[in-house]
Amino acid sequence: MLVLIATASAQAPYPNRNITLVLPFAAGSGTDTTTRIISKELGTALGVGMIIDNKAGANGSIAASYVARSTPDGYTLFVTTNTSHSANPYLMKNMTYDPVKDFTPIARTGDLPFILLVHPDIPANSVAELIALAKKDPGKYSYASGSSAAIVSGATFARLAGIDLLHVPYKSSPPALTDLIAGRVSMMFVDVLTGLPHVNGKALKALAVTTKQRSALLPELPTMDETVKGFDITSWQGYFGPANLPRDIVVRLNAEIRKVVERPDIKNQLAERGMEAFSSTPEEFDKFVKEQLVVWEKLITAAGIEKQ
Repeated sequence: MLVLIATASAQAPYPNRNITLVLPFAAGSGTDTTTRIISKELGTALGVGMIIDNKAGANGSIAASYVARSTPDGYTLFVTTNTSHSANPYLMKNMTYDPVKDFTPIARTGDLPFILLVHPDIPANSVAELIALAKKDPGKYSYASGSSAAIVSGATFARLAGIDLLHVPYKSSPPALTDLIAGRVSMMFVDVLTGLPHVNGKALKALAVTTKQRSALLPELPTMDETVKGFDITSWQGYFGPANLPRDIVVRLNAEIRKVVERPDIKNQLAERGMEAFSSTPEEFDKFVKEQLVVWEKLITAAGIEKQ
């Protein structure tokens, strides 16, 4: 009887049990919050439960390696960003996964613009004023990072502005923000979703967005490029499965994810939290991931960041 039940379950249409979404960042991060919004609707559409598994640490490589070694049956998926799939190959000496060969792209879900935040005690209300302070006291100011995008943003800022900043790395953005609010570090680049509530609460000051163009979400906030020419960094987000995920599962997941992400009410919910949501086909996402590897290699090389 047990054999018959197991066989029937294996032959049932996908999905027939809970799906685990592995995330490379801690609870409370931008990726975590947006994934919970999307996954709730995705689970309803698929008729199964969606389990969020936060595996923060090592710039997302812990979570990436876990998914890369998972069974490609559609029940373990990876919701990640450019941290694990664009930047890590050029930041880490010992990679335990290949962002292209070890994964099956399913769907891109949008962009998470980053903003530059500073502690209120720092007497700077613009990027230009912050640069002036840093030039006056070289080595006095520090920047926290909770992701590869934050690492690269900080290093790029220091190089383009010609200033000396101390880098203080963290496993994820929430603990880095805690220290920034406490005044243990001077500044931080973080996604809008994670950082904006602290700006609205007057715990931190926002000076600029990292994208080339002003964000539709924060049109009043200047871009870094308006002061530091050539600065243009965007964080993207999407769904992957392990390599060799069956085509029918990829097609089903892509169709349902796109339906959710393109819903006006979901777009609005995500926009309110700082995410510019849109979708893609698996083929478009695969092409984008490969292009982003080239983009981030150039960013990291130009910033002079050495592999650790």
